[in-house]
Amino acid sequence: MPDLQKKPAFSRHLWIIYLLSIILLGVIWYYQWILGLLMTLFLIASFYYSIRTEKTIINETEEYIATLSHRIKKVGEEALLEMPIGIVLYNEDYIVEWANPYMNRFGEEDILVGKSLNLLSDDLIPTIKEGKDEVWFELEGYDFQSIIKKEERLLYFFDRTEQKKIQTLYENDQTILAIIFLDNYEEITQNMDDTWKSQLNSKVTAALNDWSHTYGLYLKRTSQERFLAVGTREILGKLEKTKFNILDEIRELNSEQNIPLTISIGVGYGEMLLPALGELAQSSLDLALGRGGDQVAIKDDLGKVRFYGGKTNPMEKRTRVRARVISHALKELVKESDQVLIMGHKSPDMDSVGAAIGILNIARANDVEGYIVLDPNDINSSITRMMDAIKKEESLWNHFIEPDEAETIVTSRSLVVVVDTHKPSMMADPRLLSKTDFKVIIDHHRRAEEFVDNPTLVYMEPYASSTAELVTELLEYQPKTLKLKMLEATTLLAGIIIDTKSFTLRTGSRTFDAASYLRSKGADTVLVQQFMKEDLNIYVKRSKLIERATVYHHSVAIAKGIKGETYGSVLIAQAADTLLTMSGIEASFVISEREDGKIGISARSLGDVNVQVIMEKMNGGGHLTNAATQIEDTTMDDAEALLKEILEDYFGGGELE
Repeated sequence: MPDLQKKPAFSRHLWIIYLLSIILLGVIWYYQWILGLLMTLFLIASFYYSIRTEKTIINETEEYIATLSHRIKKVGEEALLEMPIGIVLYNEDYIVEWANPYMNRFGEEDILVGKSLNLLSDDLIPTIKEGKDEVWFELEGYDFQSIIKKEERLLYFFDRTEQKKIQTLYENDQTILAIIFLDNYEEITQNMDDTWKSQLNSKVTAALNDWSHTYGLYLKRTSQERFLAVGTREILGKLEKTKFNILDEIRELNSEQNIPLTISIGVGYGEMLLPALGELAQSSLDLALGRGGDQVAIKDDLGKVRFYGGKTNPMEKRTRVRARVISHALKELVKESDQVLIMGHKSPDMDSVGAAIGILNIARANDVEGYIVLDPNDINSSITRMMDAIKKEESLWNHFIEPDEAETIVTSRSLVVVVDTHKPSMMADPRLLSKTDFKVIIDHHRRAEEFVDNPTLVYMEPYASSTAELVTELLEYQPKTLKLKMLEATTLLAGIIIDTKSFTLRTGSRTFDAASYLRSKGADTVLVQQFMKEDLNIYVKRSKLIERATVYHHSVAIAKGIKGETYGSVLIAQAADTLLTMSGIEASFVISEREDGKIGISARSLGDVNVQVIMEKMNGGGHLTNAATQIEDTTMDDAEALLKEILEDYFGGGELE
């Protein structure tokens, strides 16, 4: 294209040349008029030709620009109307004002103008109001990415269907690693003869091989009780649709032989190298085993976890090998520390306090100073009598300190022992965890996603009736200089009795062994009954709450408190326990308002209903037969509706993810 900006400059130069020529002609005319005449004629002809040429160039340039502008305008119109990109203009009411033909085909009768943006996607208007720049949605089999220009009230739509397909293919082809573990294999087979052990191995291996071949997994047995499986994300999706029915197959296979063997599976997947993927699978397996086994834990590279299974109560371990090993390890940690700080969960119960007193005695037996961290403003009514008895025992009460005092004395060499919980958010003073390098977790609850970072020692046994039972077994392997006082033994026994509902639930042979040991140390069962006495007004209040119960899904009792009236966590737990004793009731849920403004739900079952996974869906947790949750910013009615929705999922699908 000619440079129009230089045309005026060219004309000025021409006029200067002509001016100089005229001056020169004047000189020539003065000396030679004939030559001057000839030169004048030549100059006139030259001047005429230059002006005519310049005019022609300008006309050609203007014509070229006009033609080019027309072409550009035509191309713009073609692009706007025919290119495979959607364009939509909308008004203040989110009604389409104009759409190019590409987007009109998604309207009724190929007309989108005058229709709401909701016709394209229900997510569009909320996303625009939130001020976001883009939104992805599906429309008539297409995957769209919409770019939002809020100020211009303009939307661009890009078809990302092929990109989505490629991404799906890529994700489906990602490698997954799974570690399969035979729960309690060593204990189950230790008394078997070679014939029975061989038959068991053959049956389990055959079942797992059939399962792996059905879904295309590569399976390799790496030890007597461990298998390694390799597959893809696509295979994992198929397995999740079946909710890992291999758990049921193995359980049913073994029940025919009267052998209580189950399996646990840890799965890791994500965009990472194989060594990291293997660590992720092992971490998932640890989580599944920490929750009691007989289940699958699936963890991705972002740390998100999904669970399947967990339908049975954990089997009690008949041997005490692990208890002895943990006890010796704890003894060494106590000796290497400058002091032991023990804490349970917020609003402690008898199990939490009793277990803490047991650990205090372990510290004493190894000549190390110990303290129990307890907030005096966070003591519920269920342990008031126990705490009154402890306060009278000055030598014991002097070892109770408040959280603020604990923070002033804790050092990097202090040993922090957490009992009856493993969730930092539930601990009496989680700040202590960051102030020391040595942390021990002793708990009988199934492991949740929330856990202490880098614990030094973990002793979690979901089969146990209570943390007090676990601590009692640890006490038995401590130095013989240990002398439990009557009150200390009684608090431990109270923890066991309260968590087993007087030895009626979650009670194994080792539970009675622990109780027998405590009785031999002077534990007073009459004093335990004194600790467990309750106020008559509370009894009446609980009875009124039970009276409001209704039966849902034939065997589930749901009781809801009176609106505007608050109930303590202990009271609703007792109400749930009482409902479970009613004929035909397999599970019970009690919903109430709490003093802190939250809605509390206490859940109980006889074992056929896994209340743990139900409460986990509501951001809670616990045991298969004993769980709870607290929900913020909701009402009892909304909590009940959500609970019933989850129960429908549970009973409809037979399992929760």
